[in-house]
Amino acid sequence: MVWAATRALLMLCVFKVLTVPGADVTVDVSGTYHGWYEVLRTGTFPLSDVTWQYPPGAALAVLSPALLPFLGYAAAFFVLTLLADAVVLGLLLRTARGPGRRAAGVWVWVAGLPLLGPTAYARYDLMVTAVAVAALLSGARRPRTLGALSAFGALLKVWPALLLVGVGRGRATRVSWTAFAATAAGLLLIAGTAVPGAFAFLTFQRERGTEVESLGGLVFQVARQCGWQGQVLLTYGSVEFVGPYVHAVSAVALGLTVVAFGWLLLWRLRAREYAPATPCDAAFTAVLLFTTTSRVISPQYLVWLVGIGAVCLVFRSSAMAVPALLVVAATGVTFLEFPLGFDHVVAGDAVGVVLMFVRNGLLVAASLTAARALWRRTVPRRGPRPAATGDTPAAGDTGSPGDTPTAEGTEAAGKAKGTGDADPGREPLSPAAP
Repeated sequence: MVWAATRALLMLCVFKVLTVPGADVTVDVSGTYHGWYEVLRTGTFPLSDVTWQYPPGAALAVLSPALLPFLGYAAAFFVLTLLADAVVLGLLLRTARGPGRRAAGVWVWVAGLPLLGPTAYARYDLMVTAVAVAALLSGARRPRTLGALSAFGALLKVWPALLLVGVGRGRATRVSWTAFAATAAGLLLIAGTAVPGAFAFLTFQRERGTEVESLGGLVFQVARQCGWQGQVLLTYGSVEFVGPYVHAVSAVALGLTVVAFGWLLLWRLRAREYAPATPCDAAFTAVLLFTTTSRVISPQYLVWLVGIGAVCLVFRSSAMAVPALLVVAATGVTFLEFPLGFDHVVAGDAVGVVLMFVRNGLLVAASLTAARALWRRTVPRRGPRPAATGDTPAAGDTGSPGDTPTAEGTEAAGKAKGTGDADPGREPLSPAAP
């Protein structure tokens, strides 16, 4: 079995039976996470550690090795990460058996994740991705579960809040967003009152700069070749550029993120033609935009993208095949730059610069391709309105993505024709859409 073979290889790497050249990717678990674990066990967050830059729910992931007290901290963490990986596989396999589904998404997960190398198991991002995958796959029929799991995921690591951007209009939106707000508020209240320092991460995160692997970092990778007087330092837990114009580039990156969210809002207002895969496609696009414009594109961010891309490709109606494959390619290049070629990236030599241009170029291409595909699939084209024959659904008829084929737009068109068939120029909205 491919999954078993590739995961056995990853486990051999994180347990150091096999040695991967370059930086030791397991030190975050054996050193940083274990140190946080000891502090959290005393009943407080790591208030004096600026590398603690995560929402309060991250404490659950850091404390999770306590579930396996018969193992050492790092060993227990790796085993739990393997279990999270297996959960994602199981969810994808079960979903792929339904009508209008396919195995392509399963293969994206099985083959795509190990391309990242041992980093996939040496961070808690895989646990968060498992929660996100469960949320998206439950959202079609249980929007309340989607909202609650998204909130839980957001308290582990903020990005799962983006999973709700593509939820269908009407009841699904009301129920999922209300569940998200209620769950998040409740969990934050518990964390804020029960454990000191629950919100210290906000200050530490705000102080971060432009990391060497980010899109903005390419500016300084090139500038270094032209005599830019700056440095590369380990600060706030990552290797960042320090020197002239760094704050300006960081501000531009933040501005790009704002522009991306503005585009998502515009898409949300304009989208009318929902297919079963639309909520997943929108979530994938949102996470891609968030990742690509970030000041910090850490290697483990690719775990999120592979996971959400796999969910999209389980649905035959998904428009994300090309962006998902670009993400898989970027995952392989990421392994080449970290840990294998990270010394080249830090030094800014030709090898390092080429690796970062290729990896980030693939992410930019995936982001633009995903945004274009999502818009074209869901936003009606402008043009002269047809004669009032009753063939065109009203602009507000959208249906609920993932539900049974009683979406309002299809039903309205069918009644007008007297047949119940959807407009032949559009993709069917049923879960069995090809």
